Amino acid sequence: MLVEDDIEISEMVKTHMMKEGFKVIQAYDGESALQSFSKGAIDLILLDLMLPKANGMDFLQVVRKQSTIPVLIMSAKDSEADKAIGLGLGADDYITKPFSMVELTARVKAAIRRATNYSKSVEKDVKTIIHIGQLTIDLENYLVTKENKEIKLTSKEFQILKMFMCSPNRVFTKAQIYQFVWHEDYYGDENVINVHMRRLREKIEEDPSHPKYIKTIWGIGYKLGEF
Repeated sequence: MLVEDDIEISEMVKTHMMKEGFKVIQAYDGESALQSFSKGAIDLILLDLMLPKANGMDFLQVVRKQSTIPVLIMSAKDSEADKAIGLGLGADDYITKPFSMVELTARVKAAIRRATNYSKSVEKDVKTIIHIGQLTIDLENYLVTKENKEIKLTSKEFQILKMFMCSPNRVFTKAQIYQFVWHEDYYGDENVINVHMRRLREKIEEDPSHPKYIKTIWGIGYKLGEF
């Protein structure tokens, strides 16, 4: 799905992507993008941030509450802060306008390839068991082990770890973690998140002061470490 309010840019990208073999659904504002997204059958979203009716950031937050579909932001905003916010809200990649069609195509294909390969790896592990580093999480039996030794986690700790291990390439803000685990709106009470994150790290990390599994992305949130 291509969400872009500039008709000229939208048509240019659509034409090129169709030549590359993609089927393209176009949306020109945030509201129509939400309607198209709700119908499903989308493999990737190309998203402009400056949209009428509902902006790109708001649309992205709605998408991330429902799906881990790859989202690639296309924006004229090129500051590090804008990129950090976009990626922090759950975008998989960020490309600055103006961009070349060759680069855009390469990034789209790479994002779809990563998503497809991750899905296959989960299917290979009977869809309910995920291995990352020395950690294994069994989603069906609510079991976490490290080097074949069971780690006792609380329900909230399990849900936090599950969130990271199911989306290994994604950065989560504290608000997103709170909404995912507690299913409530976040009002800035960092202490709740901090306490649970510290306890979880104490159980899964060799050195909680220098974590390898759940890394802090300063000013944004947290993400799973790379193994």
